[in-house]
Amino acid sequence: MATTPIDSAPATAMAAVAVPPGRADEIFLEGPNSRIAEFCTLLRVMRDFLRGYRALHFVGPCVTVFGSARIQPDDPHYELAQKMGAAIARLGFTVMTGGGPGIMEAANRGAKEVGGRSVGCNIQLPFEQSSNIHLDRCVRLHYFFVRKALLIKYSYAFVVMPGGVGTLDEFFEALTLIQTGKIKDFPIVIMGTDYWRHLIDFIQEMAQRGKISSSDLKLIYATDSVEEAIAHIRTKAIERFGLKRVAHMRRHFPWLGERGFPGKHPEIC
Repeated sequence: MATTPIDSAPATAMAAVAVPPGRADEIFLEGPNSRIAEFCTLLRVMRDFLRGYRALHFVGPCVTVFGSARIQPDDPHYELAQKMGAAIARLGFTVMTGGGPGIMEAANRGAKEVGGRSVGCNIQLPFEQSSNIHLDRCVRLHYFFVRKALLIKYSYAFVVMPGGVGTLDEFFEALTLIQTGKIKDFPIVIMGTDYWRHLIDFIQEMAQRGKISSSDLKLIYATDSVEEAIAHIRTKAIERFGLKRVAHMRRHFPWLGERGFPGKHPEIC
């Protein structure tokens, strides 16, 4: 007896368009939908990217700090992230984070306290994730993969602080793109070595067992010293890619929806 496949696609064009922002990833990944629904999803993804491009194009070269949203201000890793954010800003970079609380707030706060630039790429979730108050600019996105792409796109280095599944996802995304040559050999600094000790040991075991090349171990640099981390970023990012300080940032065009980012001090460009 023949059966008819169940059609899980939205029944109307309106259903395809009216997607709650917090469920955007869920609906995108739930499987095949109607042609109208898939086209509307494509437009929403494009809108997310465009929103990010217009907001972040002129923020200057960034260093992205990954880490947990659950860490409280009295945690030693919060203080470490705050000091690292300040040091990155003094180096001339814009500090970029996921824009939320915890480690992200600490890094953004550190940058702002020394007069540096601070930006965030936040995400709309079914449960509310608020932006922290230490941001010069924040772009709020619907799709996780768009957010990850933007956190990587504008950065010359990545700092991985203690975090959970999301932090691991971001860390290995950046590491995979570097390892496979999809992006340049930007430095990745792991901080909070007591927390990451088992992960570092596991990555070393992967090399010992031939699952990655031994040269891949050089792609990450583990330290708890802000001074050592900054020296590594200076050598592997500023000197390697010939970054220099300039007095004026590139011109933006408001009629294109672009947003300039004027600063009081020269920035790396």
